[in-house]
Amino acid sequence: MAGGITETGEPYSAFVGLVYMFNLIVGTGALTMPKAFATAGWVVSLALISFLGFMSYMTTTFVIEAMAAANAQLRWKRREQEEIDDSDSTSEYSDDDVMGRGRSEPETKPILSVQRSGGHADHFDIVERVEMGQMASMFFNKVGVNMFYICIIVYLYGDLAIYAAAVPISLMEVACGNHSCSAGSVKYNDTDPCWGSVTRKDAYRVFLSVFTVLLGPFTFFSAQKTKYLQILTSFMRWIAFTMMIILALIRIGKGTGEGHPPVASLSGVPNLFGVCVYSFMCQHSLPSLVTPISEKKHVGTLVLADYILILGFYVLLSFTAIFCFDSSLLHDMYTLNFTDNCDVLDIPVLRYFLGLFPVFTISTNFPIIAVTLRNNWKTLFHRDGGTYPWVVDRVVFPLITLVPPIVVAFCTHNLESLVGITGSYAGTGIQYIIPACLVYYGRRHLEPVVGRDAINKHQSPFRHAFWVWFVLLWAAFCLMFVTANIILTDTRK
Repeated sequence: MAGGITETGEPYSAFVGLVYMFNLIVGTGALTMPKAFATAGWVVSLALISFLGFMSYMTTTFVIEAMAAANAQLRWKRREQEEIDDSDSTSEYSDDDVMGRGRSEPETKPILSVQRSGGHADHFDIVERVEMGQMASMFFNKVGVNMFYICIIVYLYGDLAIYAAAVPISLMEVACGNHSCSAGSVKYNDTDPCWGSVTRKDAYRVFLSVFTVLLGPFTFFSAQKTKYLQILTSFMRWIAFTMMIILALIRIGKGTGEGHPPVASLSGVPNLFGVCVYSFMCQHSLPSLVTPISEKKHVGTLVLADYILILGFYVLLSFTAIFCFDSSLLHDMYTLNFTDNCDVLDIPVLRYFLGLFPVFTISTNFPIIAVTLRNNWKTLFHRDGGTYPWVVDRVVFPLITLVPPIVVAFCTHNLESLVGITGSYAGTGIQYIIPACLVYYGRRHLEPVVGRDAINKHQSPFRHAFWVWFVLLWAAFCLMFVTANIILTDTRK
């Protein structure tokens, strides 16, 4: 995520790319969405998630356009370097030739002219994987680059805190919950006993400590998600999501659903906003997803189809949840509603599978995100030609990566708030502000090089400057709205 130009990886079809994007976007955020829907009301939730899905799609097209612009700039610089090398290699033979060449080919000759005369690939082809950090360093000044990395780091801290809380919560609910068929309407408190004198909160912290001891050490090394592990977690995820939707639909179809969600409740909107932004997050991983696609001609159409499918899936999952379960009994982690309610699911093995499902999928992601965050810290403080002492590189950076999210998870396990705050602040930066700035400065940066007649074939459908400013104004409004709500909520307490 922080890195520069990397290998594109094994190419795959556009359809496989669509599936990968679907799997990337639909993650932990989806499990916190039903409670956010119930809190904000179903009409408000439907309207807001549809609008935020549209906004996320728009900024996704911005990032793809910026990726094409970055590829064009890299080709321009490479061509410039080749001309310099050619000039150096011929200077020993004929000074007159060099002078003639210098007069006939200006230094800022647009690459479009090469594109027309050279007969090779379009300069806007996305063939090199240029990560967002590299794009930021190409198009932003130093302050902009630092702000980019700070935003990414804050988002990843939030991600790790959510993951660090989600796993112990699931383990606590399975270990401490009353799995008898009469427990579906019971609302537990943190101070309720789990094992004898051990409270549920104590049990949560025990599981969090075990989680930290088992997965924390991976932060000090390299971790990479293998293809087969990705297939396994995706398979488990789809079994779990499909089960939850079908079971809720069956209960609603029988007329035994207990959900009576409000039409609208504005007090739940700020948190719903954060959850929805978090749940549509994919912009930071687009270079890894889009670049290996072998045929990119229809990538824009496929991305649109992906967003429509994801929006439909989120609406289906959340609506079945809020009409199946009493809103006051919905858990932060939706899977937990199936572990103690035999009216919905009376097969113990499947109840345990759904209860423990987040443990398996999240545990595989935690080390990867931790290593990504550690590498971002290193990049932020990196100086050209400098290396870090062993202690700083192998001890300090991993510790500042691991300790803060674990401390946050020890202090609170309110997943809905963690997701809401992460999505509202860092998520707004990554999903709205950074893509809008990348496409804006990318266009300005390339115009003198490629000329006004050049057409970026991956140009966003929202090519007018109005849309860039609309996204930035929307992001500013959202940040002010969420901050004002937090302040007003705290003053009422």
